[in-house]
Parts: sequence; structure tokens; C-alpha cells
Amino acid sequence: MKKILYILSLLALTACSDDFLELYPDTTLNESNFYQSEKEFILLANGCYVPMRNYEKVEHWVMAELASDNASFQYNTATGEASKGVIDQFILASNNVAYANFWNFSYNGITRCNKLLSEIDRPGVTWSKITYQDRSAAEAHFLRALYYFNLVRQFGGVPLVTKPITSQEAVDIKRSAAEQVYELIITDLKEAATRFAKAKDVEENGRANEAAALALLGKVYITNQRFAEAEAPLKAVISSGKYSLLNNYVDVFNPTNKDFKETIFAIQFSENSVELANRFIFFFAPWTSAGAITNRPAISLIGGGWNQPTDDLINAFEAGDKRKDVSIKYWTGKDWDGQVRPIPYCGKYKPPVTAPDDRTGDNLPILRYSDVLLLYAEALNALGRTGEAIPFVQQVRNRAGLTKALTGLNKTELENLIANERQVEFCFENQRWYDLKRTGKALEVMTAHGAREKAKKTFLYASAFAMAPYMLLAPLPEEQVLVNKLDQNTGY
Repeated sequence: MKKILYILSLLALTACSDDFLELYPDTTLNESNFYQSEKEFILLANGCYVPMRNYEKVEHWVMAELASDNASFQYNTATGEASKGVIDQFILASNNVAYANFWNFSYNGITRCNKLLSEIDRPGVTWSKITYQDRSAAEAHFLRALYYFNLVRQFGGVPLVTKPITSQEAVDIKRSAAEQVYELIITDLKEAATRFAKAKDVEENGRANEAAALALLGKVYITNQRFAEAEAPLKAVISSGKYSLLNNYVDVFNPTNKDFKETIFAIQFSENSVELANRFIFFFAPWTSAGAITNRPAISLIGGGWNQPTDDLINAFEAGDKRKDVSIKYWTGKDWDGQVRPIPYCGKYKPPVTAPDDRTGDNLPILRYSDVLLLYAEALNALGRTGEAIPFVQQVRNRAGLTKALTGLNKTELENLIANERQVEFCFENQRWYDLKRTGKALEVMTAHGAREKAKKTFLYASAFAMAPYMLLAPLPEEQVLVNKLDQNTGY
């Protein structure tokens, strides 16, 4: 935890209503005279989002999507398989830079949240509306919960830090059990929901809100098989009437008209600057396609070809499923071996709209209404209420063009159908690996997937996909084990 302690830079986001993503002017303020006004607290709350935006750009999709049976990569003899390709093949090592970056960004975010929560009730601050105070505190609780949720799902138990600490204190904090981490997450989300409920008059598009806190709370409960407790928060989101499915699945992923009707919470990106933009399509387009997909032939794709849809994902779509053509596109041209063939690539994320370079502004959905519907159906089904669950699955399928009525399904059949629906509905949204783990299917699915991949791809390492139970957790970053003397996960 050497890097848990960060200087809170003000590369933060402004407090504007519809474009709170605009960067605050790059400057340095003395912390002794900071956090004295409403504006400064809102800036600090905005800054709590920044590290998550940064790790979603590069690291998280490697660890949560590429690591699953949904995605693989187009081999490149010039770059080899690097840090990403080995994770795809489950050749996992604690010195992989992806783990270190993800860990450091996560604790950067947690540090920012802790700073806000330690200061938010400081006397003498004048709030134009007390609801801004509630919203800022709620954002910190929500984001801290989300940072820890992703950490615990990747690494298991991690150090729990809930207040500002010194560098020496950081070194002395060891790992807490996963169960303790989850209890903090649940406590934070309940508090976030309570304070967001008081701040409805200052809700803004792009920020977290009460529905986001409740939806994430439901997901956390389901991750821990606490289905009865998941029912109430998920039902509350549905009953609110605030969210609904868009008529057309493709509209969820339109960077020129960003969705706030189905998308409950997303990481916001913008083409306006390098700091705010992502490069998803430049990572995901076949590296041999030059500018045919990105519309920017001057931008090298030598580092592209990642998150390539696998045969397993392609075959998971039923005939007539409208989501397939949105999620998976094909480009016909030379592949890595010089042979011309149709090459699949992720179609959800788009080329730049107006930026002349490789800045793209697609938002990354974290929680969508369809996620809530399927999670709610999963909870009801697990509680033996299969008949009640079916209509919520049917809603998601109807939007996808799969309108045949679901009848006569038993509990196991609906469980399997929901799992398949989640795979195709949320592909390339960093959910598949976590779904496989929480449903106990990861080892079985990835062993079979790995056998198919090795039979097809001669460039994979001989030791690829040698699946073992310890691989359900990622290795802690090498630095955390060596410098801070944290116990490494078994097997590494």
C-alpha cells in the first residue's frame, strides 16, 4: 500500500450541471486553505470519479472482459502478447503492470473519497443548498463502495482504508477478509442511498444518484448469494419509474446522444481532451485495419486488436437477436497471418465524432436498467419464485427482438437463460468474468473455452488456460507484497 497515499491533485471536474466532466484548470492549491467552500467540496467530489475513469480506459476491460470467454485478441508478431495477452490466457503473475495500475488507481480514488468524507461536515462551510452537501457525501460513499467492490472481486480481501492516513500508517495496514470488505461496501451503499434520497433536487446527468446506489447494492447482495436482501433495492429502482429500456439497443451506445434513460450510471468520457477521452475503438479494432474502422488512418493501430469477440460469444446469440449486430462487427481484410478473412471486433464503441486524433467519447455503462431487470429476475428465481421472475427477463428479450413467450421454464432452466442473457446483453461492459465467478461457472466455462481457443490459435502459449481454483483471484501487485508485506493470494 505504498501508493495508497496520494497528493490530491486538482485535475478534477467542474460543477456544471450537464458537462461536469470539463477539467478544472490545472493548478495547485495549498491544502491548508482548501475545502473551505461549497464549490471546493463539489470539486473534491468530482475528483473522486477521476481515478475510476482512468482505470476503465486501459486496465479494467483487460481484467474483467478479456479475461472471460467473451474476448480474445488478434495476434501481432511485432508486439506479441504483452501484459494483456497473458491475462487472456490465464498466465498470471504479480509483476503484471495491469494489476499494479488497477490497484493504484483504486486506492487513489478511495483516498479522495476518504478525504471528502473526513471534511464534509466541517463547521463554517456555507452551502447554498444543504442538498449539495448530501449529494457530495453520497457520491463519496457510492464511489468508495464501487472501488472496493471491484478490488474485492479481483483480489479477494484487501486493505480497508476508511479515513485519511499517513504514509507510515498505510504501510502498517494489512489485508482484511473479503467478508469485511463487503460489509463496508454494503454500509457505504446504504448511506449513499439515504443521502442521495435527500438530494434529488440537485441530481445531474452523469453523476451517481439514489438509483445507482440501490442498483449496486442489489448487485453486491447477489454477488454474495444474499438473494432475499437483494430484492428490495432492485425492486425500488424498478418501481421508481425513472428508468426504462430504450426501444433500440444500439441507442445505448451512441456517443452523439448519450443515454440517461436506460443507463443508471456510466463512466463519462468526452472527446474534448486527452484526459477526458477514451481510446476504446483504437484498442479494439483489428490492428491490420488501418483507418477503415476508426476513420483516422494517420493513427497507428499497432497496439490494437484487443477484446476481439470469441466464437463462444458469437455463438451465444440466438437467431434473430438484434444485439448481435450492434455488439459484434466484422471487417474483411488481412489478419495477423496475412490471410484475408472476416475479422470480428467489438462494435459497441465508436470512432471519434469530431476529434481529429484518437480521442473518443463513448460512455462506459456500469449499471443499466436491463442489468437491474435481470438481477431482480435472478433474485426472484433463486428464491423459488420463477413465475414472478420470467416477465422481467421477457422485457429484456423483447427489446432484443426475441419476442417468443417464455413458458414452462423451471428454476434451473431460467437460471441458465438469465446467465446467457447477461452474456450477450452486457458483452464488452466488463461484467462477464464477474458473472462467471459469482455463479460458480468460471472454472468449468474457462477450461472448455481454453481448449477451443488452443485448438484454433497456434500462437497461444503451451501453458495457456491451465485453469486452477486459485486463478479465481488475481495476484496482488508485486510491490504490495514486497514493500508493504501483504500476504499474496494462494498459488502465486
